[in-house]
Amino acid sequence: MSAAAAAVVDAHRREWARVLAATVRVTRDLDLAEECVQDAYARALTAWQDGVPANPAAWLTTAARNLALDALRRAATLQRKLPLLVEPPPDPDDPFPDDRLRLVFTCCHPSLGLETQVALTLRLLCGLTTAEVARAFLVQEATMAARLTRAKKKIAAARIPYRVPPAGELPARVDAVLTVVHLLFTAGHTAPAGPSLQRADLVERAVDLARMLRLLLPCDADVAGLLALILLTDSRRETRVAADGRLLLLEEQDRSRWDRAAIAEGAALVREALRRRPPGRFALQAAIAAVHAEAPTWSDTDWREIVALYDLLADRWPSPVVTLNRAVAVGLAEGPAAGLAALEPLGAEPQLARYGYLAAARADFLRRLGRADEARLAYEEALLLTENEVERRFLEGRLAALP
Repeated sequence: MSAAAAAVVDAHRREWARVLAATVRVTRDLDLAEECVQDAYARALTAWQDGVPANPAAWLTTAARNLALDALRRAATLQRKLPLLVEPPPDPDDPFPDDRLRLVFTCCHPSLGLETQVALTLRLLCGLTTAEVARAFLVQEATMAARLTRAKKKIAAARIPYRVPPAGELPARVDAVLTVVHLLFTAGHTAPAGPSLQRADLVERAVDLARMLRLLLPCDADVAGLLALILLTDSRRETRVAADGRLLLLEEQDRSRWDRAAIAEGAALVREALRRRPPGRFALQAAIAAVHAEAPTWSDTDWREIVALYDLLADRWPSPVVTLNRAVAVGLAEGPAAGLAALEPLGAEPQLARYGYLAAARADFLRRLGRADEARLAYEEALLLTENEVERRFLEGRLAALP
């Protein structure tokens, strides 16, 4: 790969959301903005052969905006759009100059269903292809393309404004935004597919958005809980993969390399978020992450406290994935037989039918119990449902090590 092509790939991963959000500010048309940004990246492949610009994001933003202006002129709409093309002076009372926050609130408008909000955010804010978004939702690419098109048309037809909503509208909007930011972080923390365990660009984007939301709503316990959860979970980033590319489980990680500043900040935010009664789902998830982060060693982990926190979370936010995580914690607190028994009812859950972690958890408990033949079948099932190459190599190693 040439230096120019490598720079374009890197800029796509790091700057797509920023460039698109800035272009939407000009066009007020998601389809047109997306088309112009894609063309800007295509032009960069040629233009950057003579040297990569010092500020790739600024180059791409300028190119995309110029393409947008040309498109508006060709469509004979420049006069009508002219007021939108003039950037207003910065508002000294607006602490959110970042267009990405405006874009995520636009994607998460309550007139759109939650699945559509998530899909649209993954497509526009994360730069995932329609095929990648479709795979995340386990639907055909054509189905997802039609869903995204309908969502964009609805935004245009309803004249959904491109802005952070006023304070009176925030309560109805913030839960969806927090959910999307959390899913964005999850997609980066463990990439659903590909050669790398994680996508740092998506993680950093989620951290940025969570911090912006914290500025927007400094007294909101759910926002504090989400930021705490992200910081505490991401504090282990550098220790999750060995130098040879092997996946390292929590018990194998070098805790001296965990990010102590992030852990301290996250722990303080957890304490703040837990003051609300009853505590929210992000606060409880962050509390679980804090138990892991603050344990000096793997053997010092208080698994019974983690099980109790999962009980509270299941009551506050019941879901099969929460039940699965609780079952794993039970197995580590009370032994693999207890964990396997807790997993048993989940085999009938439709939502987990294609969730590889259920099969992987069963395989691990069966392996610990010495039931090698059953463990082999469970590992093979997990491999069928796993597309991340680092996780696949881990499962293959466990499968090969069975007697």
